[in-house]
Amino acid sequence: MALTILGLSGAVSHDPSAALYIDGRLVAAAEEERFIRDKHAKGRMPVEAARFCLDFAGIKPGQVDAVAIPFAPVSLAGPARWHYARRYWYAPDRGIDAILNGNRRYRRYRARIEACLRELGFDLAKTEIVPVEHHLAHASSAYHCSGFQEKTAILGIDGKGEYATTFFGIGENGRIRKIKEFYDPDSLGGLYGALTEYLGFEMLDGEYKVMGMAPYGDPTRYDFSRLARFDNGELIVNTDYANVIGLRRYKEKGKGYYFSPKLIEWLGPRREGDIADDPYIHYAASMQALFEDLSLQMMDYYLGDVLRETGKLAFAGGGALNVKLNQKIIARPELRELFVQPASGDAGTAIGAASYVSVQRGVPVEKMEHVYLGPRYTNAQVIAACEAHPDRPQWQKIEHGDTAVPRRIAQILAEGNPVAWFQGRMEFGPRALGGRSILGCPSVAGVADRINAQIKFRERWRPFCPSMLDSVGPRMLQSEHPAPFMTFTFEVADEWKSRVPEVVHEDGTSRAQVLKRDHNPRYYDLMVALETLTGNGVVLNTSLNRRGEPMICSPTDALNMFFGSDLRYLIMEDILVVKAV
Repeated sequence: MALTILGLSGAVSHDPSAALYIDGRLVAAAEEERFIRDKHAKGRMPVEAARFCLDFAGIKPGQVDAVAIPFAPVSLAGPARWHYARRYWYAPDRGIDAILNGNRRYRRYRARIEACLRELGFDLAKTEIVPVEHHLAHASSAYHCSGFQEKTAILGIDGKGEYATTFFGIGENGRIRKIKEFYDPDSLGGLYGALTEYLGFEMLDGEYKVMGMAPYGDPTRYDFSRLARFDNGELIVNTDYANVIGLRRYKEKGKGYYFSPKLIEWLGPRREGDIADDPYIHYAASMQALFEDLSLQMMDYYLGDVLRETGKLAFAGGGALNVKLNQKIIARPELRELFVQPASGDAGTAIGAASYVSVQRGVPVEKMEHVYLGPRYTNAQVIAACEAHPDRPQWQKIEHGDTAVPRRIAQILAEGNPVAWFQGRMEFGPRALGGRSILGCPSVAGVADRINAQIKFRERWRPFCPSMLDSVGPRMLQSEHPAPFMTFTFEVADEWKSRVPEVVHEDGTSRAQVLKRDHNPRYYDLMVALETLTGNGVVLNTSLNRRGEPMICSPTDALNMFFGSDLRYLIMEDILVVKAV
């Protein structure tokens, strides 16, 4: 009998998702936001995502052996709840609640999971629900999906799960051993989120915008060391300024923030608008520098011995999407290979919980080689969507699509036109990797500004990223390190900075995807065709969505986005839609 494990996330009220493992193979995974068209799907459960996974695999609810969830009860006998109560002494109601009713969030989440399963047709009397600690799920999503056989250091940094905020562990022979955890409010991810709010962005969404702003600033202009320190193996966040609750929060227009009025007194008013200017660019640079410095200190303290022994590190949690930190980690002499779970945020805990339960039941899981795990659509479904759409798109089918589509689209790109690219299965996680992408030719001057202004409607200073052939990666990025998921930045070789300037950031780096043909043949062949035309096997790649929207899922979603922007070209499988000028 096949072992079938369904993972369901959504424990911390955002980014619900579902993942399905059958005999250790990740068959399907998807995020709820893509189906219901609500970015981060806050407060929702992964009903549609789970329905997709089951339908895609042809699995009935009664065939699922266990449902794994990334949230678990926390014992009063452990340190977590006591730490929370002691550190939040200024809000005694919260502290007392943590001691007396500390698993309330778990009970509420489990009830919502049960309602979700009933809606999907599960018989709860015959369904085993297996709770996995939140940070253990993150750890599993990194270690068990890495394919590493050697002893592996495991790092998890995010806002918080049940109470834990940071995880250090060792993976060996398929088992995870926890070394140390830090607890709320001592959260480096939470501190970065608080400064994200101060800098005018939304927590859980804008952290990567702060990271993109940082290279424009000077981290030495402001000393942020008062915000947090790492001493004698403990991380301590200064709750006079950030990671605050209750009456200590700064409030504006009826909204409470994760920083205090004292931060405003120190740094001045919150940033507003889309302009990246002084002093806020320097604040972003200082926060990024503090995050990198403390993360590396913690990693050295708890994981240094393992890294010096084998050089393998697996990393997950929202902090693992900080690609500048990852660049610093890769540069460490003791590090041989870093695996970052491509869906490192809370959506990835569906994979983590399910993989953990699979391994616990004696079935190892496969290495995660790609993220093309969502729905795919046929030419017939694309045509039907075109015929039904109110904007009456003009479409044509490109014959001999496997060979003709890459050549045709490469020609359009080389002429300076952005193209909406909708091919194969939708990606899982926050990065567009050639399934649902907007593409541009990175040697065409101004194409990034054009995409920003006319299509993405986002801040002008945010960088665009390259996808490239595996034959190009080592030359352009000056590194042989695997980079399939856009989870690292690399220093771009000088020659390539002038060859593909539209995908090089302010600091001379690129957050790159280096693609092997096996994982996405048509996307690879497009870059081969572009290399023939321009000399560069590199394409500018950003997610197929407008600002504030989730990534496109279906052909109808793509058409809605297409007609709501200034895009002229949309290719969905073999169907090319061209908008009249």
